[in-house]
Amino acid sequence: MKIKGPLIPAIFLERPNRFLTIISIDGINYKSHLPDPGRLKELLKFGVKIFVRPEPLSSLRKTRFTTVFVEKNGQLISLVSTLPNVFVKDALIKKQLSMYKNFKLIRPEIKIKNHRIDFLLEDKKGDPFYLEVKSVSFVENDIAKFPDSVTRRGMLHLRLLKSLTLKGYNTGVLFVCQRSDASSFQPMWDRDLDFSSALLDAFNHGVKVNCITLNISKSKITFNSEIPFNLGN
Repeated sequence: MKIKGPLIPAIFLERPNRFLTIISIDGINYKSHLPDPGRLKELLKFGVKIFVRPEPLSSLRKTRFTTVFVEKNGQLISLVSTLPNVFVKDALIKKQLSMYKNFKLIRPEIKIKNHRIDFLLEDKKGDPFYLEVKSVSFVENDIAKFPDSVTRRGMLHLRLLKSLTLKGYNTGVLFVCQRSDASSFQPMWDRDLDFSSALLDAFNHGVKVNCITLNISKSKITFNSEIPFNLGN
């Protein structure tokens, strides 16, 4: 999947709120929109190198830039929480994810009750498969973890998937690690007990769980590998 450019190197200075970063380009400070509302304290530290996308001069936005990537230990990590959905949609269409090779994409954004599930797939028999995608950016000791902050919305998604499974539907959740350095995945029990418990419960009731890592460059995102998971505390 190609990344929209151009991207400009900058220095991260501070984060006044969840959706705003203060950055420095050639010694001049600017406001830059941050598309990931997660905690990100392990990544966004004063002085780290980031890459931002300039917005058109005709834009009515209050921020001149959008913060896209942060560089850590020589690798780029995406800070756009919606990119996994774009990537997964493209990969589903192109049959690039082996765990879903026997499914075809019907449509994204399926409304069920008061929620939206990311994708509706269909197997070769014509049976529906409901898939939810979660963006992961936190990695510690080679272990990808989610969520890095409390997500009641995410917990409700898991409960919905479980309820659909109990009604006989096929469901799954795909954790997409927006970096390549994770070798396994586990829920972050110490940050969000409710989500982690809901994930384990959903899995125990038949919701399929998969986790993948991505290769990130300034021009494109590609599939790296599927990694194992451990849902226990």
